[in-house]
Amino acid sequence: MRVNKKVRMNRLFGNGRCLDVAIDHGVCNEPSFLVGLEDMAGVVDKLVKAGPDAIQMNYGQADLLQDVPGKDKPALVMRIDMGNPYNRIRHRAMWAVLQNEAEPLIGAIEMDAACVVVNLFMLPDEPDLFRQCVQNISRVRADCEKYGMPLMIEPLAMLPVEQGGYMVDGDAEKIVTLTRLAREMGADVVKADPTTRAEDFHRVVEAARCPVLVRGGGKENLRAVFDKSAALMAQGALGMVYGRNIYQHANPSAVVRGLMAIIHDNADGAKAWDLYNQS
Repeated sequence: MRVNKKVRMNRLFGNGRCLDVAIDHGVCNEPSFLVGLEDMAGVVDKLVKAGPDAIQMNYGQADLLQDVPGKDKPALVMRIDMGNPYNRIRHRAMWAVLQNEAEPLIGAIEMDAACVVVNLFMLPDEPDLFRQCVQNISRVRADCEKYGMPLMIEPLAMLPVEQGGYMVDGDAEKIVTLTRLAREMGADVVKADPTTRAEDFHRVVEAARCPVLVRGGGKENLRAVFDKSAALMAQGALGMVYGRNIYQHANPSAVVRGLMAIIHDNADGAKAWDLYNQS
């Protein structure tokens, strides 16, 4: 008997929208991503008190969230894959694998996750990396249906990596096309890069035909982050998945407060900035 995903989706999208704070960067094996995440227990404690809708983690750290007593805490989104495209050097072989090849959902079920997330990398001249991602998604989708686990797919169109990885391509055509592929493969949630022009993002939402959360990427000027986030919400996004733009700031709780106002109260960037400064 299949289990209805709606139960877990309701935990993730409390009022139909979601701020998911990503702190799953350890599996990227990139030192710069770990700045601000040295004390994971302290980070999780601060985020739980800040009260986002969800926290995105890997299995080996998820106990820090799920051991917090009581029911009034963020939902767990579990990363179940890993790869090497984020490193600053270009590798001879680019790869993406499931963290548990035999039973990829077992850790998420054990830790009572509300959702799992897996990458769909598309890098120029790296068709094997793309194929591996397609295989990963194909491997987990049926299990997600069987166990009622929502599947978040992260379509990532990236620029050439001659000078290092992790350079996002904001071309709307590429993002829309890859988002459509994610939906075709059974995404329940899409975590998509913002388009270069925020006013084009509605096309991503239309292609997804499921909830779309905006991916944050590298740390930027916070006021610009607030303005961009509000503009993307106006285009139909249902929330954000932000990591370094939260945990690498001096006051992550204040950043969460501003983003939650944008996502749940339709605040504009100026209002979010005021809330941040009040904190």
